[in-house]
Amino acid sequence: MIPEVFLEVLQWIMVIQRITRNLVLAKGRRAAGKAILGAFIAALIMKFFLLDIMIAEGQSMYPDIKPGAVLFVCKVYYGLRFPFTGTYLVQWRFPKVGDVVVFYTPLGEIAVKRCGEIIHGESFYALGDNALHSYDSRSYGPVSNKNIIGKVLGK
Repeated sequence: MIPEVFLEVLQWIMVIQRITRNLVLAKGRRAAGKAILGAFIAALIMKFFLLDIMIAEGQSMYPDIKPGAVLFVCKVYYGLRFPFTGTYLVQWRFPKVGDVVVFYTPLGEIAVKRCGEIIHGESFYALGDNALHSYDSRSYGPVSNKNIIGKVLGK
């Protein structure tokens, strides 16, 4: 089953392709160049605000997430934030126990872990499925919700 957000993204891509093709036929190369630039800007907005694709590294989430697996990360699942900051413009939900979350560790590295416990609604306990090979909250403590990048929707 494909998550709704991916179907919406695919629909937008198809719309952009149709517009580009129609512009090339109707207006020529200059209009097509503008359409391609518009599509590029739309793709950047999607990457920074809505959806990201990441490749899993390491053994910490094995066997659920294998090294090299492609992960689809919804950046707006928990709220809308300004890129490169921990500031939410609007936050509409918090991680739940069992969610697979992408976040920044205290060392500034990007990590993928499962939410093990919520602490006062402000932070969560991040646990790797493979405890023997996981650098997680057992080592560095709870993770602030401000450090969340997004939720893994598909792999």
